[in-house]
Amino acid sequence: MACANLTTMKISREDVLRVAELAHLELTPEEVELYRGQLDEILTYIGKLEKLDVEHVEPMAQVLFDAPGGAHPEVREDKLLPCNVADAILAQAPDAAKPFFRVPKVIDR
Repeated sequence: MACANLTTMKISREDVLRVAELAHLELTPEEVELYRGQLDEILTYIGKLEKLDVEHVEPMAQVLFDAPGGAHPEVREDKLLPCNVADAILAQAPDAAKPFFRVPKVIDR
């Protein structure tokens, strides 16, 4: 993927660094520029999509395939089923406080 011309960048270096900070990523200066170009290309493409006239485009619909006997194996009836696994799973956790897992704090900012 080729990077866009740096003079037409919509994403700033600071934007990339802020996203990396929020994601706890340590990026090299080369990676910052690489991702800056890639993000700009994505936003440029989205800009092109936003310009498309889709006013007369019909919404997509679910396609059902005919099966022998008229059944549709790709569609099933929705049934509520009990999910009573929480106690068993929490019993295996090193530090649980029902109904939650206790985990170390990861956000220090």
